[in-house]
Amino acid sequence: MLGSALALAAEDPVYTGLLSNTGAGGYDVVSYFEDGEAVEGSSSHTADYLGVRWRFASAEHKEKFEADPQAYAPQYGGYCAWAVSQGYLAKGDPEHWTVRDGKLYLNYNQSIQDQWLQDTENFIRTANENWPAVLEK
Repeated sequence: MLGSALALAAEDPVYTGLLSNTGAGGYDVVSYFEDGEAVEGSSSHTADYLGVRWRFASAEHKEKFEADPQAYAPQYGGYCAWAVSQGYLAKGDPEHWTVRDGKLYLNYNQSIQDQWLQDTENFIRTANENWPAVLEK
């Protein structure tokens, strides 16, 4: 079942899960930069970008996102950054994140994030080389 779920997701440049059209699991992507923490967004403050609905904790965060969505949207469409560096796709969990050089990266779980943090720069380099071709696998 997981393989078929990844195959379906592979066609989509932004990870939203199987039954959702919400980016970053409904978390406010601006909050990672502004507040330094993962904050759930609200259905009262939403914006559409890349065919996906993004949620925000406040109207102010929504406005910041709309002014420059590329600055806030997670890298690799919100897929697990470590998985992309390894040449495959896995879900990104908004509770396991890193901001590095002004970019947001999500990871699959704590164990994967621990690996990611051991050599982040090299993982970013290889993930950048693999993206977006990994979507076609």
